[in-house]
Amino acid sequence: MNKKKKKFGTRDIVQILMTILIIAVTLMMLIPFFWMISASFKMERDVMKIPIEWIPKYFYIDNYLDVLSIGKDTSTNYHFPLAYWNSIKVAVTSTLISVTSATMAGYAFAKLKFKGSNVLFLMYLAQMMVPSQLTLMPRFVIFSQIGLTNSHLSLIIPKIIAVSSTFMLRQAFIGAPDELREAARIDGAGEYRIWAQVMLPLVKPTVAATATVQFLEAWNSYLDPLVFISNWRKWTLPLALNQFVGTEVTQYNLTMAACCLAVVPVFVVFLCGQKFFLKGLTVGAVKG
Repeated sequence: MNKKKKKFGTRDIVQILMTILIIAVTLMMLIPFFWMISASFKMERDVMKIPIEWIPKYFYIDNYLDVLSIGKDTSTNYHFPLAYWNSIKVAVTSTLISVTSATMAGYAFAKLKFKGSNVLFLMYLAQMMVPSQLTLMPRFVIFSQIGLTNSHLSLIIPKIIAVSSTFMLRQAFIGAPDELREAARIDGAGEYRIWAQVMLPLVKPTVAATATVQFLEAWNSYLDPLVFISNWRKWTLPLALNQFVGTEVTQYNLTMAACCLAVVPVFVVFLCGQKFFLKGLTVGAVKG
């Protein structure tokens, strides 16, 4: 029996062209990243050499050692490890606080129906329309009055309320069955225990997704530390990277080495949470 040959139609051509386009765009996005890694292993005189040597003829490890202030050049101390620790402290603390408050608020808005809850939720969401830059000066005045400038608390306190994460978690909790909550209540569980032991495990993908987003937001934050932090001992990584960029000379080899070190935690966080990330972002997409 002869099998029918599949016809090669317009739809197949469109799929092939879209695949080629996606691959091309992906390569265009990866080229700067590859150049950053390549430049981080070169000496300063070879970074801007044309044509570009994507694979260096040598691997100059001293760039990383100098950034960490443990190399041969000890004339300049960039305090990079201290800034690294500050960024980890701020990002992890901000993530824990924001995700905890968002899970509680999302559960309350989804399952605890009370008078005015919908109006309160709309007021809560209205904060998403206010750019964070607009509240920068009021926050600076308030923190100055209470003595929190030059403190990491000025970077952590605003993260207590995470509106977008609250919205995502509310949608996830809406999708959780009410029968489990009612069964736990019949067994004598209180509201906090229902939230922590019954409902929260059901929305783990969304919690992981929001935690990843909040960590990246805190890790990459530049404007807030620039305004609130002036003491170099409190600098985070985005501020510490400015040390390698001068008004007259920019040390591209050290800058690229510092950037490579700065993206390591980002890769670790994303690799650990990638299996939850896309699933968590789509939870509740068709829920009301």
